[in-house]
Amino acid sequence: MERIPTDSPALADMKAAEQRLRALLLQGMAGDSQAYQAFLKGLSTHLRSFLRRRLSSLPDDIEDLVQDILLAVHNQRHTYRTDQPLTAWVNAIARYKLIDLLRSRSGREALHDPIDDDLAVFAANDHDAADARRDVHTLLNQLPDNQRLPIVHTKLEGLSVSEAAAATGMSESAIKVGVHRGMKALAALMTQSLRRAS
Repeated sequence: MERIPTDSPALADMKAAEQRLRALLLQGMAGDSQAYQAFLKGLSTHLRSFLRRRLSSLPDDIEDLVQDILLAVHNQRHTYRTDQPLTAWVNAIARYKLIDLLRSRSGREALHDPIDDDLAVFAANDHDAADARRDVHTLLNQLPDNQRLPIVHTKLEGLSVSEAAAATGMSESAIKVGVHRGMKALAALMTQSLRRAS
């Protein structure tokens, strides 16, 4: 992997973006819902760029994966350690979501692409994981069946689109649309949930 020179303008831009997003996240965690929305919006832009470089052969999966990562960031925000770089924490989450997608697609050749192996991973304990699962299920239960079921079957149970279609009686295109719209609805519900908590 080619390293960016320490005096490069690109590195300075990356550091500035990290500082801006980190400040927004911390403000959001302190109860500022507008800052949190700005954090999620800014992060989604960076994630799309990150994923486009790595998923050029799977362009249709990028938006769903961005939403998966944002949902994971939201559910694990309590694990962010403010003495650590935000980039490492987000990239660790993105890395594992990306690996999950590539494994589910059996893209063995894509698994050999470098995915920033030097990043630290913050593991949640069992209690935190149970809380996150409960939060996700609470939010999912607020979605209509045509969005909730596709997400449950494809994202949580790991079924393929065709398997989810067979399990629900929906068409494959309805499953894809349901996942896409459902993930957007979940992101909106996350923001509402944060507002209520603040």
